[in-house]
Amino acid sequence: MSDQQEAEAADDADAEEPEGLQAGDFIELAYTARTVEDGDLVDTTDQEVADEEGVDTGDQEFSPRTIVLGEGHIFEPVEDDIIGKEVGDTGTVVVPAADAFGEYDESEVRTVSAEKIPEDDRYPGAHVDIEGQHGHVETIIGGRARVDFNHMLAGQDIEYQYEVLGEVTDRVEKAQGLLSMYFDVDLDMHIETDEVEEEVEVESEDEDEEPEFETETVEKETLYIEQSPQLQFNQQWMMGKQQILQQVMDQIDVDRVIVQEIIDGGGMGGMMGGMGGMMGGMGGGEEDLGDIEDALEDADVDADEIVDELDEE
Repeated sequence: MSDQQEAEAADDADAEEPEGLQAGDFIELAYTARTVEDGDLVDTTDQEVADEEGVDTGDQEFSPRTIVLGEGHIFEPVEDDIIGKEVGDTGTVVVPAADAFGEYDESEVRTVSAEKIPEDDRYPGAHVDIEGQHGHVETIIGGRARVDFNHMLAGQDIEYQYEVLGEVTDRVEKAQGLLSMYFDVDLDMHIETDEVEEEVEVESEDEDEEPEFETETVEKETLYIEQSPQLQFNQQWMMGKQQILQQVMDQIDVDRVIVQEIIDGGGMGGMMGGMGGMMGGMGGGEEDLGDIEDALEDADVDADEIVDELDEE
């Protein structure tokens, strides 16, 4: 190949290489989503917007989110619009109802027995779960209820206004971003390379021979996560921990995850102090034992008599 041909081939390769953000990239994204028809707020990462709309934030934190492009962490039309963009770019995308919360389906409005609805939720507008489906009550007449099982935003086109704030490259920050999509808690975590002993099969030329194993020391990259008390009792964490952490391992390329439960010494001390108080109340110590004996004598309790009565029964 001549020098000119090599140069042309290199130029072609450069031309084919995609520019900008691509599927698989971790990005920090700020956005606000509203319904196209009425401009009602659907979602936002902006605290000021939430405050202006009078959203009851509770303990929820409104801040930019880390997502992985191409993983369905945001509606596909928004992802498609971001692909090829650069950090700092902004955009506005209308997501059709079919690609957002689905078209409105009249057949999903059904009449059910009011007995299937908890008594406290038997009123129009109540959100209910019936036979694994979530819906809201439209009317209740007598013993029958009309329930709409469509999503509350079904049939609505949604407009997203977004800004790409940055690209996330640090693996710990990637893990934190992934977990924050599921749990609104701050987690301390870090990555270490550990030496781990594991059993590996010894290769044998005889296929009929029983496999043999030997212990081998290997290096494994480990993501250590300090489990917070809020996370420990989170139902979604308890039910979906395996699947969520597998996704984290795949996305940040570590060999394993170790979740550490931290028991605070001060907290245990307080607990032991409380137990000490209970023990004191129960009569801990020699002086207290003497008081108990005196009380038994005052009550004229004869242990031998009690044993005799039990034997007779």
